[in-house]
Amino acid sequence: MKQISTEKDLSTALASSIKSKKTIGFVPTMGALHRGHISLIETCKKQCDTTIVSIFVNPTQFNDKKDFERYPRTIDNDLALLKKAGVDFVFLPNEKLIYPKPDKRKFNFGKLDQLLEGKHRPGHFNGVAQVVSRLLEMIKPDKLFLGQKDFQQVMVIRELIKQLKSPVKVVVCPTVRDDENLAMSSRNANLSDEEYDEATFIPIWLEEVKKLATRYKVSQIKARIETLIARREIMKLDYFEICDTETLEPIKEFSETDQAVALIAVFVGKTRLIDNVLM
Repeated sequence: MKQISTEKDLSTALASSIKSKKTIGFVPTMGALHRGHISLIETCKKQCDTTIVSIFVNPTQFNDKKDFERYPRTIDNDLALLKKAGVDFVFLPNEKLIYPKPDKRKFNFGKLDQLLEGKHRPGHFNGVAQVVSRLLEMIKPDKLFLGQKDFQQVMVIRELIKQLKSPVKVVVCPTVRDDENLAMSSRNANLSDEEYDEATFIPIWLEEVKKLATRYKVSQIKARIETLIARREIMKLDYFEICDTETLEPIKEFSETDQAVALIAVFVGKTRLIDNVLM
């Protein structure tokens, strides 16, 4: 595994793959790696000749400076995991390389980035678009590997790629869960033992939502989830919505033809967790 931190070294490293027309697979991360990231890498290695992983905690996608500062950084452990996973290259850019000058670009994703995460974290998806567009510009991968846990982010990145007219193919991989069925997340490292125990209710509730959907109205299910979370002393609901999978517009009633996804964001203590389930 080769570590790269400059654009020149990046071009040199990928030159042989490009020249020999080997497929390049890219897994973007913000570090604090876990089994979910490793699953993306494993899928990437199966589908591509060359695997490159980036680690960069992107400041422009944090609308809360304290959240940016709290984000876990475990670079030594990350590098050990990547080496064990058989990654070809790890790209470790600094902020000056990604943003040689302040990035003032404003992307227009319509309603897609104004709902859910977009509504509750203003500017978040614009920051995501800024960093992803820069990384794609530098790496020029054939395939980009993303996790389903970040459902809305995947939709935003698909739209970004469409707007950029980039040929990269997006590969969405299933959410990886731990032994208690909690969605793997770098933020889980910030949970105390008590908070972790509370967080394990999230996937239980989402599974209940799937069952309730066959018998109850959307409004009744939403009321049920809101009540359950209100009873937990160290939990605070940021949002819970059942949305159309194509538009992310909240749905009012279930239909036999529409596909729906339930999405949730919950503060457990000071840690904000997200999850989703396809209905």
